[in-house]
Amino acid sequence: MGSVPNLLGEFLRARRELTRPEDHGLPVGRRRVPGLRREEVAMLAGISAEYYLRLERGRDRHPSPQVVAALARVLDLDEESTAYLASLAQPPPRPRRRTRREPERVAPEIVRLLDAMRGVPAFVLGRCMDVLAHNREAELLCGGVPGDGNVVRQVFLDPAARELYPDWAEVAAETVAALRASAAAAPDDPRLVALVGELSVKSPGFRKLWARHDVRAKSTGAKRVVSPTVGEVTVRWETFAVTSAPGQMLITYFADPGSPSAEALAALQRLAARQ
Repeated sequence: MGSVPNLLGEFLRARRELTRPEDHGLPVGRRRVPGLRREEVAMLAGISAEYYLRLERGRDRHPSPQVVAALARVLDLDEESTAYLASLAQPPPRPRRRTRREPERVAPEIVRLLDAMRGVPAFVLGRCMDVLAHNREAELLCGGVPGDGNVVRQVFLDPAARELYPDWAEVAAETVAALRASAAAAPDDPRLVALVGELSVKSPGFRKLWARHDVRAKSTGAKRVVSPTVGEVTVRWETFAVTSAPGQMLITYFADPGSPSAEALAALQRLAARQ
């Protein structure tokens, strides 16, 4: 058991430390560690302190759905984080013969779809947030694609990312939470393990955010981008799962009709057409 990552325990500990005692009517007082104490979580969840300690330390890794629901309530988890906690509590699948994971590729039909999306910057991300394909509008909007094709590495290791994203801290937190959500299906993926290990060493910011265990799949949102081509724009984004290739996501950028950002995207479309 000691050689198997204790993801359930790591998640519980991280979220416990982020939960404020005053939200549960508990006195703050002098505390050696932030957040709730283990015995407080156990009391609020209606379980024994000894059992909760076993969960955090990995001696018991499969709490019942009732215990999961109680812990989610105490730790104030949203729907997505609760689902993630439930997935960590599931018994692991029976070991299968390990097969070599082939490099991710985008189907030709998806590539043609990207090219047909005139005026809509769009790209496809893989399981570890590698840019697998993109259209010309996306390239013009962001001034190219990440140097090695990985969005997470670009955000944390490329100094230019702070100029590209004025609200860099928000983008960084969102990116790590999305990687955590994407990795839930295969936490032992060698590609993921190597990426997280590298960034944990090279970026204190990534290491701190990864330790929070925030989970937020990329779905929809908005952010500011300072495009080297058309200047600052506010884009909304929407994500679509590529069902023919589990783990791949199609990300599209658009702007509010009639806004300066919509005019900027129209200019990108004209430039892409000329090129």
